[in-house]
Amino acid sequence: MRTDESNLINERKDVVVLGGGLAGLSAAHILSEAGRGLILFEADETVGGLSKTIIHNGFRFDLGGHRFITSNKKIEEYVTGLLGKESLAVSRKSKIYMRGRFFDYPLKPANAIFGLGVPTTSRILFDYGKEKLKCIFRKPVNVSLEDWVVNNFGRKMFDLYFRDYSEKVWGIGCGRISEEWVSQRIRGLSLWVAVKNAFFRFTGKEVPTLASDFIYPFSGIGHLSDRLREEIETSNPVMTDTKVVEITHDDFVIKSVTAANCRNTYNISGSEVVSSIPVTSLVRMLKPSAPDDILEAASKLRYRDLVLVTIMVNREKLTDLTWLYIPEKEFSLGRIHEPKNWSPGMAPSGKTHFVCEYFCFEGDGIWMKDDSELVSLTVEQLVKLGFINETEVADSRVVRVPKTYPLFEVGYERHYNKVVDYLSKFKNLHIAGRNGKFRYYNMDHAMESGIEAAENLLNGEN
Repeated sequence: MRTDESNLINERKDVVVLGGGLAGLSAAHILSEAGRGLILFEADETVGGLSKTIIHNGFRFDLGGHRFITSNKKIEEYVTGLLGKESLAVSRKSKIYMRGRFFDYPLKPANAIFGLGVPTTSRILFDYGKEKLKCIFRKPVNVSLEDWVVNNFGRKMFDLYFRDYSEKVWGIGCGRISEEWVSQRIRGLSLWVAVKNAFFRFTGKEVPTLASDFIYPFSGIGHLSDRLREEIETSNPVMTDTKVVEITHDDFVIKSVTAANCRNTYNISGSEVVSSIPVTSLVRMLKPSAPDDILEAASKLRYRDLVLVTIMVNREKLTDLTWLYIPEKEFSLGRIHEPKNWSPGMAPSGKTHFVCEYFCFEGDGIWMKDDSELVSLTVEQLVKLGFINETEVADSRVVRVPKTYPLFEVGYERHYNKVVDYLSKFKNLHIAGRNGKFRYYNMDHAMESGIEAAENLLNGEN
């Protein structure tokens, strides 16, 4: 239902949902099905947040590849029910490019032995055994990513597989990246698990880092977000291209939300608010203003940003990979995927494309480069990697994606906890999502957090 926007000015709703990513959409969907009257505001021109699909001259690509993997059967059924016949089961095949060679990811023993050589592989196993022996006599102390990986994998594995790529992704040294992030992302993974997976080929669904297949919509991950929007709009309005600018409150109760676009300003009062917008932005929108120490703590929470350069080529296919990771410092791009290997519906017949990711900070050298410079740089690197010839390039598209990843620097918890403790005092505020909770959620966890926020609201819990 597309509602006339003029009818929304100074209106009251049961619930106001801030942010139209998967968390906000999932919350709004559950609340709509429960019969709650709501309005959802999304600053972008389309819903989805990071889970959207760009369409460019017949090509489709996501803001970085988004494969849906979950061990939660309820969430899996929820997603496949929304997607229906659009749902594909895709086999994962990933590699890492280092030392001038392509290695299987996750690690396979034969690939490691013959690719790295027996001496290097022996050193990996020796260091792994040494760290495990140390753990028998003393409990390891993990503060940073470096601590966690060395204690769990050994120094040689850290140097080869983790250090350069992690520092490329996060833009800071591994000693400054909080252990909490790495244990979240690869918890449950040990060298033994990786080796066992290589020999026995279990699906790895309990360890997402090793998952061998995933769910993906035929027309791109944005279809999942669009389906949620369609369901919500059968009874409630979704306002895109409309930015939340102010949140008024009194005695830790939110009284109204003000949002604006190029046509109108809307002041919506609601009994409950669900927020999935960046927690750092949420704090700054409050009126009266949050205390200075809370604003200061919020300013210490940082995000890592992303620039995508998509190169379209006149060839049916370039690889059989779903992911390629590039830790090598000589290449500034960090990760590549070929959308056509995820779904045949992502590119026209006889053509394909590479989506190349540059991890960066908003305002740094990569972020500020002209689109033409970024395209030239990317083509040059793809040629060097042996994937394309310059003459095959047919088109390109550059997309800048701010606030892609919460940055878990060592010590961030102190600032994070101060902000969360303050926001938890609001009696009618429910927070969800990757950016809302400042948590590195996969899609399933983002949706779970939105559904949980909705269920808490319906049950009268904060």
